[in-house]
Amino acid sequence: MEGASCAGAGAEVNSGASTLKAGAPGAAPATTAAAAKQHIENMLAWAFGSIFLALAGVVTVETIARKAFNISLQGADELGGYALAVGCTIAFSLALMGRNHIRVDVFHERMPRRVQAFLNWFSIASMAAFGIFMAWVATKVLADTLAYGSTAQTPWATPLVWPQSVWYAGLVIFALVGTGLALRATVLLASGRLDVLNQDFHPKSAKEELKEELDDLAVRQSTEGAKP
Repeated sequence: MEGASCAGAGAEVNSGASTLKAGAPGAAPATTAAAAKQHIENMLAWAFGSIFLALAGVVTVETIARKAFNISLQGADELGGYALAVGCTIAFSLALMGRNHIRVDVFHERMPRRVQAFLNWFSIASMAAFGIFMAWVATKVLADTLAYGSTAQTPWATPLVWPQSVWYAGLVIFALVGTGLALRATVLLASGRLDVLNQDFHPKSAKEELKEELDDLAVRQSTEGAKP
């Protein structure tokens, strides 16, 4: 009796181990892709926050210098324009990766599964095409700036090639992110994995947004509770 029980338990353990081994290769790429996506989002978010934190410092120094010493850096507004332009390009990629772009989805959930999948694919493909178009236009703008040696019409007379290069890099990143997501959606659509396509690219619902806010609130509360 005991030997039979041990043999049965051993068979179950071996069966479970085989199942885990079989499932591991499929789960690993998904986990790696999610980790890479999260890493890129974190890097972009840090860059976005650093830009505007630095701008806040410049504006603070400018304000104190004007009030206390009656002098001006004469460049805070110029830096603000550059920060806004670069920050927007970073926000494009963050919004795209987080599915935060606004989509009119009044009838989306009522449509058949295949129609939803096509619309979700079309939305990300259109966004990728738009990102590529913007990067192409920015290439022409940057080329003209280099050809004419354009400078800002400000007291600093900043060579525009420098801020425009950073702005251009942000647009290229947006185009690459959009293209990568569009290629993944295309593969899912071509392979018939419509449920995965709809899950990863459907418009974010109110329930999802509420869950994200509650999860973020729980993280903040746990972090504050851990402080001495």
